[in-house]
Amino acid sequence: MANSTVEKLSPTRVRLSITVTPEDLKPSIKHAYEHIAQDVQIPGFRKGKVPAPIIDQRIGRGAVIEHAVNEGLDGFFREAAAEHGIRMVGRPAADITQWPNEKDFSGDLLVDIEVDVRPEIELPSFDDITITVDAVEADDAAIDAELDNLRARFGTLIPVDRPAAKGDFVELDLVATIEGNEIDRAEGVSYEVGSGELLEGIDEAIDSLTAGEETTFRSTLVGGDHAGEEAEVSVTVKAVKERELPEADDDFAQMASEFDTVAELRASLAERVGQQGVFTQGASARDQLIETLLEKVEIPVPAQLIEDEVHNHLESENRLEDDEHRAEVAEASEKQFRTQVLLDTIAEGANVQVSQEELSQYLIQSAAQYGMAPQEFVEALQGAGQLQALVGEVARNKALASVLGKVKVVDSNGKDVDLSEFIGDVDEGEETEAGAEDKPAKKPAAKKAAAKKAPAKKDADAEGDAETEKKPAAKKAPAKKAAAKKDDAEKAE
Repeated sequence: MANSTVEKLSPTRVRLSITVTPEDLKPSIKHAYEHIAQDVQIPGFRKGKVPAPIIDQRIGRGAVIEHAVNEGLDGFFREAAAEHGIRMVGRPAADITQWPNEKDFSGDLLVDIEVDVRPEIELPSFDDITITVDAVEADDAAIDAELDNLRARFGTLIPVDRPAAKGDFVELDLVATIEGNEIDRAEGVSYEVGSGELLEGIDEAIDSLTAGEETTFRSTLVGGDHAGEEAEVSVTVKAVKERELPEADDDFAQMASEFDTVAELRASLAERVGQQGVFTQGASARDQLIETLLEKVEIPVPAQLIEDEVHNHLESENRLEDDEHRAEVAEASEKQFRTQVLLDTIAEGANVQVSQEELSQYLIQSAAQYGMAPQEFVEALQGAGQLQALVGEVARNKALASVLGKVKVVDSNGKDVDLSEFIGDVDEGEETEAGAEDKPAKKPAAKKAAAKKAPAKKDADAEGDAETEKKPAAKKAPAKKAAAKKDDAEKAE
């Protein structure tokens, strides 16, 4: 293993100085000759069989050393980072200050590598934190709303001879044209007036129309080959129907539920409203807790990392000149970084582990959010090298849930709020690594903390995937000849 030292340049940046002896570099030199022999074509020699002296003569030892260093540098960096417990959050940049002698490969390879790191922070005591959330009561109005929603599921649509109004269901024929050319047509479309689930402007267009009437309006198409283009839409109302709800009586309770009476059904709905209230309170408490901790803890932010992330984000949106949006993205990126550092530190302090079952559950939920099959989603993550990042996200969720269980939460009436159902089971310090058979957290609701993502993506938990994706970019000494001035950033990309 190469010798190395670490120097702390700032709370968020370090410099690793690595000394690679000729003996350490020898395997890379050997591989370099093998790779070059595969790539070059020299008359009289089969591919891959070119002897080292011929490569020295035709290609030059400078190219061999360059190839060896480019190949071995990332490995030397990983070893040094692991030895010193470096937690990377950015792409390393390497400066080679001394190269081995080209004549006989003698002399050490000396390289300095700077990289942004996760800052060390001191967590406050959680015991003296009190979070206040809105009081939730299962009043008659909330129960009536739930009951009406249930009745609507069993309602029937009755044709009516009157103009369409909000809440009615209409049957429509639609024809879209652009510059007089028909580009799409749909017939017999069922639509609830006022739901906003069809085309922009359609609610205003069909308001007050009766069956048999038609009109036109302009709207931006949201799908198909002409998505994003403005079209003139002709709409004909074929029928207007209103939903007739069943009476909320014992017969309805028996038809729509397991209960015999509407009183029993209302009691069950009251319990459901109460549970929904707990999750509303839990989400509010979670968000307030993050804000409270961020106010209490000073978390340095690596400026260059944020600048790079913001630039990449704006470039992807083609908005590099939008200074107002740049400021918004920078603020969101800094907050996201600070939040991840905070939760990663909590997770480490509590020895939070992620079981295979928890990871699988989270993958399934995330795949559903993206409209993908779980296996397809996993393959996409693996292809992008982001699977380890997802493990970090689950760990952060568990870390936040563990803290939420330690702080005091009260409602606006001063009453203690029990969030155990929202938090679920969070095991700390147990052997629950991926592959173990411990129970995951019952409710992944705390997941939304990590889902408050900034537009600029980064991962403060870089011990896993940073090692495979963030290779050091080598900068060669300017005194070297042209053949040895190649930037290893090209290889690292």
